[in-house]
Amino acid sequence: MSDLTARTAIDTSRPHPARIWNYWLGGKDNYAVDREIGDELLAIFPGMVDVARQSRAFLGRVVRFLAADAGIWQFLDIGTGLPTADNTHEVAQRVTPTARVVYVDNDPLVLVHARALLTSGPKGECAYIDSDVRNPDKILAEAGQTLDFTQPIAVMMLGVLGHVPDEDAPETIVARLVSSMPSGSYLVINDGTNVLHGQAPGEPAEESARARAVGRYVAAGGTPYHLRTPERIKGYFADLELVDPGIVSTSQWRARLDSSDPPAAIDAFCGVGRKP
Repeated sequence: MSDLTARTAIDTSRPHPARIWNYWLGGKDNYAVDREIGDELLAIFPGMVDVARQSRAFLGRVVRFLAADAGIWQFLDIGTGLPTADNTHEVAQRVTPTARVVYVDNDPLVLVHARALLTSGPKGECAYIDSDVRNPDKILAEAGQTLDFTQPIAVMMLGVLGHVPDEDAPETIVARLVSSMPSGSYLVINDGTNVLHGQAPGEPAEESARARAVGRYVAAGGTPYHLRTPERIKGYFADLELVDPGIVSTSQWRARLDSSDPPAAIDAFCGVGRKP
């Protein structure tokens, strides 16, 4: 058995975090064991399905904004996850058929699905990099084979920085990526928080419903996830020009608001910044 075959063999007896997320998004690339754990996590923190679906909706809104309003035609999407409807290249190429998109993930299961399903339209281009977000130099070197680093690029980091512990300096990783982008590029970040559904009065932070769900998620095979504050997320955008409305709950970033039924805030916050 080759190394790639060994890494990508599908084990349906154990839950897989990417398949659990796919289940919450209403996808079909999951198994009974994933749905069982997914339902268990929702019993602990019912808001998780809203976080998953609103985060995906944000991806569509922000890519449309970047392609249609900001004139961006190059995207570096780090932390791809399992492909589902309206992936980054599909949204971008509806606006700009010549858009180029490079996907990055280090999950071997995602690798198999991405190379099979993340195929560009005939006028654009797609590529996939098998790499960890904590190796920005490798990401930048390989992305340069598809993207033109003399032209603006949108760096997408949706739900990935929470997987980087403080000791691995997530701010430094972001700064390294941004420093390689030309003026007019954009940084997009969306990550989980614990400010809306945090601990009850007198309850330790690690015992809040959201934190307990994250703990069970990790025990089920997911990589550790570090919930950070909106203020910490804002810090990633140092020296960038934040696009209105700034750092907000992900469900509310440029959503089409119905005055009688505005979208409820969720425990994930996002922002979009432009490099001067």
